[in-house]
Amino acid sequence: MFGAGGGTSSYREVEETDLIFLWGSNARETHPIFFHRVLKAVNNGARLFVVDPRRTGSAQWADTWLGLDVGSDVALSNAMARVIIHAGLHNREFIDRATTGFEEYAASVEPYTLERAAHDTGIPADAIRESALAYARADRAMICWTLGITEHHNAVDNVFALINLALLTGHVGRYGSGLNPLRGQNNVQGGGDMGAIPNKLPGFQDVESNHEARARFEAAWNTTIQPKYGWHLTQMFEAMERGELRSLYVVGENPAQSEADAAHTLHLLEGLDHLVVQDIFLTRTAELADVVLPASVSWCEAEGTVTNSERRVQCVRKALDPPGQARDDIEIVVEIARRMGYEWSYDGPEDVWTELRSLSPMHRGMTYPRLAELGGIQWPCWDEQHEGELFLHARLWDEPKASGEPAPFNVVVNVEPVDELSDEFPIRLTTGRRLDSYNTGVQSGGYSSPLRRGESLDLSPEDAASLAVAEGERVRVSSRRGSVEAPVRIDSSLRPGLAFMTLHFPDEVETNILTIDATDPKSGTAEFKASAIRVDKLDVPAAEQQTAAGANVAAR
Repeated sequence: MFGAGGGTSSYREVEETDLIFLWGSNARETHPIFFHRVLKAVNNGARLFVVDPRRTGSAQWADTWLGLDVGSDVALSNAMARVIIHAGLHNREFIDRATTGFEEYAASVEPYTLERAAHDTGIPADAIRESALAYARADRAMICWTLGITEHHNAVDNVFALINLALLTGHVGRYGSGLNPLRGQNNVQGGGDMGAIPNKLPGFQDVESNHEARARFEAAWNTTIQPKYGWHLTQMFEAMERGELRSLYVVGENPAQSEADAAHTLHLLEGLDHLVVQDIFLTRTAELADVVLPASVSWCEAEGTVTNSERRVQCVRKALDPPGQARDDIEIVVEIARRMGYEWSYDGPEDVWTELRSLSPMHRGMTYPRLAELGGIQWPCWDEQHEGELFLHARLWDEPKASGEPAPFNVVVNVEPVDELSDEFPIRLTTGRRLDSYNTGVQSGGYSSPLRRGESLDLSPEDAASLAVAEGERVRVSSRRGSVEAPVRIDSSLRPGLAFMTLHFPDEVETNILTIDATDPKSGTAEFKASAIRVDKLDVPAAEQQTAAGANVAAR
């Protein structure tokens, strides 16, 4: 939409803004350090709106919780836009200066009346109206989102819907107003910045259309770069199924347990001719591998850089040597290249970074000494006198017209989740994270936590009563793809018809057997947030189950 894939705002701005939308984000548990910034904003008088199907820990701090039905984000956004336009609160001056496609967009949201939105989302019409007016009237406002927006089959449209609201009101390109996707893992932002995405060279330079950039890389690397997009992760698995992709090199990822429809994923990985895994743990994926390359732990056993959600590049300093035969990731890759006939002469990570700066204009001014001196630098940093951009896209406010390309409105329509609810599968399962654990548990499962309670099927009190199941009772949870058994946890933050599970304990309960691999055609992200399930009682009485569970804990 704007030409660079990064959050537009700095962390400091979060503390000083007037209004924050956490949309599809339980930041209190999944981004706890960032959430401290949100709490500072709230303490400074900012209004907090939380859009989430669950009344999460984040929602408990909000002025308004918008508890929408799973997958109805576009309906909510479009209805808010209609309210703003009808109230005359859209920023017509900004729209004319900096955007394209407004008339088509305005026409597209017209059918999303408050009555329709209340029906589609489950949110009262008055709450939708109040939220829309508050966002439009705020002097400074931010929208922050995470996997609750992106882990859907229409993920890109969901993001477009949020960006549309910012363009409509001018809440982007100014201090304290912005659009911020919170990165879910350490250095996810840095991975994209360095070109670990199938359509961009480092520095978000398009591999197909940016001929000048491609020529620079070809000269530096002494090779020809094909002007053709590669496959994203979902397309790789589709290629495995077709038999086109026969070998896989996995670095720091555990798809055997993290991908949707786990049984199908496992089948495809087991069918490869050759699988190489480079990781710090022997993950479930590594157990399938023909070759395992033990790597270093990036935050304490390696030198290099890391980029966070505010686009700040920071140096990482080595504190320990990797144990045993483990080696730094750069050393491993360089050695593989050497055995393939390429003599790379990188003298450590700073040498790699220096090459990157020569090829990526937005990183050019970030020398190692400057990164250390300034405590990190936010990209873009164009030269060694530049201190980096605190916020992005100020160009949109240039007079009389925005410089560069205008930002386009995108027409998006509300679409139901792929996995339909039915009499056989009447409950909507959504997945997420908890504060005490991390992803598939490979890292966080190695230590104890007083907060950790293992996997459960979280149900509303109403659903637990209608199913006649008790707290702690093990039940069978089934989707159209398979079944697992899990203990019940009754959670008053859930509304009737909505269940919650995590992916943290796949060795106990493999939740991803239930999830659907319906994916967004543009991003390739699977719809982890919207599976249809049913819950069946088991024959074993709850008291016997709890006794057996206690014996298992004692044995461990």
